[in-house]
Amino acid sequence: MPSKTPHENPLLSIIQAAGWPIWSLILCSVVALALVIERLYHLRRTLVAPPALLEEVIGVTRSSLPAAAVVDKLAANSVLGGVLAAGLRSVGAEPRITEAALRQVFESAGRSAVHQLERYLNTLGTIAAAAPLLGLFGTVVGMIEIFGSQAPTAGSGTNPQQLAHGISVALYNTAFGLMIAIPSLMMYRYFRGCVDEFQLVMELAAERMVPHLMRFAVRSGG
Repeated sequence: MPSKTPHENPLLSIIQAAGWPIWSLILCSVVALALVIERLYHLRRTLVAPPALLEEVIGVTRSSLPAAAVVDKLAANSVLGGVLAAGLRSVGAEPRITEAALRQVFESAGRSAVHQLERYLNTLGTIAAAAPLLGLFGTVVGMIEIFGSQAPTAGSGTNPQQLAHGISVALYNTAFGLMIAIPSLMMYRYFRGCVDEFQLVMELAAERMVPHLMRFAVRSGG
C-alpha cells in the first residue's frame, strides 16, 4: 500500500499553490474574524440596551432623583444606561435646565453611544470590499505567470509546471477573496442593522425620559 507522507498538510499545500498574493487575504481573514468575534460580544443586547432597564430607571426616579452612586452604577450597566445617566446628571447638576437643553444632552450622549457601537464596523466593511479586489490582484498575478509559461524555454515551447502554478494562483486567490468578502459583508450588514435598532431604542428611551425628568426641573425652578 502506498504510504502517505506524514508532513503533508492540505491547507499548507493550498497556500503554497496560491502563491504569495494569498498572504494579504490570509491577513484580512484573520482581522475580519477577530472583528466579528469582538462585535458579536460587545453588541449583545444585555450590554447595549437591556429590555427592562428603562422601566427600572423610571420606577427608581418616580419620586426623586437617585444618588450619584446609583447614577454611576447605571452608567456602567450598559450603553443605554450611560445615555440615561447623562440625562440624570444634567438635571441633578442644573435644576433649572430647559427641555431643549435636556434634549441636547441626550442627543450628545446618544451620538457618543452610537459611535461606540459602530467601532470597527468601517474596518470590517473595508475588508468586505477589498477582499475581492485582492483576490482579483492574485488572479492577475496568476494570469501573468500563465502568459509567462508560454514563452519559449530550453527544449520546449511551454513550461507546464509554470502554467499549472499560474492557474493555481489565479483560481485560489479568486476563490479565497470571495470566501472572505461574502461572510464579511453579511456580518457587516448584520452589525449595521443591530446598531440601527439600538439607536432607535435609545432615541425612544430619551423621548420618554425628557418629560419624566422635566418634572424635577420645573419643581426645582418653581
